[in-house]
Amino acid sequence: MTAADLDRVSAELTRALQPLVQAGTPPGLTWGFDVGGERRTGALGHLDPERTVPARLDTIYRISSMTKPVTAVATLSLVEDGVLSLDQPVDELLPELADRRVLTRPDGPLEQTEPAHRPITVEDLLTFRLGHGMDFTMLGVPTPLDQRLSELGLVVGPPAPQHHLPPDAWLAALGSVPLRHQPGERWLYNTGAEVLGVLLARCSDAALGDVLRERVLDPLGMPDTAFSVPAQSLARLGACFAAAGPESERQPPEPERLEVYDPPDGQWSSPPTFEGGDGGLVSTVEDFLSFGAVLRDGRHRDNERILSADSVTAMTSNQLTDAQLRASGPSPDGSAGWGLGVGVTLEGSTPTVVGSYGWDGGLGSTWRNDTARDLVAVLLTNQSWASPVPPAVAETFWSTLATCLPLGR
Repeated sequence: MTAADLDRVSAELTRALQPLVQAGTPPGLTWGFDVGGERRTGALGHLDPERTVPARLDTIYRISSMTKPVTAVATLSLVEDGVLSLDQPVDELLPELADRRVLTRPDGPLEQTEPAHRPITVEDLLTFRLGHGMDFTMLGVPTPLDQRLSELGLVVGPPAPQHHLPPDAWLAALGSVPLRHQPGERWLYNTGAEVLGVLLARCSDAALGDVLRERVLDPLGMPDTAFSVPAQSLARLGACFAAAGPESERQPPEPERLEVYDPPDGQWSSPPTFEGGDGGLVSTVEDFLSFGAVLRDGRHRDNERILSADSVTAMTSNQLTDAQLRASGPSPDGSAGWGLGVGVTLEGSTPTVVGSYGWDGGLGSTWRNDTARDLVAVLLTNQSWASPVPPAVAETFWSTLATCLPLGR
């Protein structure tokens, strides 16, 4: 595409997103896309309830679950260097998870268990098949295991890094309860990435943030991606907003019903208690475009690989069986599978095509690499999602790009 073509796409994105921002849903956002190495970025709206601080191209956002692919890339880098292997049991590094017991029924009493058929492996953590995690088919259905996890302080919810148990205490608590399912049996969301962060720190004898910095963030030139925001950069962070009450899955909250979930001087303004490999990072659009581009292109700015082509292919290819997708997968309609730490499009029911990959963040972010369009695209907003269904701003972003960047151009 020509520069003029990309400028027209940028103008159309602004036109499509502006009404949503003017309505305050979300209050502010920054977007970016990269087609074949040519980038365009834009920012709309404000970062504060009073609408006095404008969103900028370098605004820092809480990217929550978009942390997971970054953790996965660091893991695969360690695998390539021989520090870890995918089939390696985690028992030696994580003895809290050795010799597991497994519930005979996922909703059954904690006393009714059987031995695990095999140890948990590094690959199980990446594919979210370790036996722990959220089962999307049972959300809202209380079980004895969920009650016990809550009693232990292992509460499922939006990222809260300052209120999380420290890594060793958290893993000890997790290791005190049985697995929900046998290792390798079922895709269960999130917990695998949390465990993976502890594993990376222990195998490297360093904090997870230092591991990510050395393996991913510094090589890719991602200076604003971290587990906290330094004092000199807090003016670029802004607040994160959330709906003040339950909302319809399809109807966005009214602006006056938004409340501040986290202020600029809140949970990301100082180093956290727990550096969560699942959802703890902040980032900028430019930083995350660089992350997506290296997976698309195979090489980063110094013309060096961060991962081999085989590792990228494995990471971005569906690893779940048909039976696992039917039982519990990333998408209720089966349109998405899971690779090694990233979601993969399996059916063309979304604006991105089959084979595309990426992930979303519940605090208001979304990223995809659309393989057929040579596209990397990132949308970061300051309003959390009200439900697992993508909000109007995300749907508008992706549908506009799909319309403006048609296949077979």
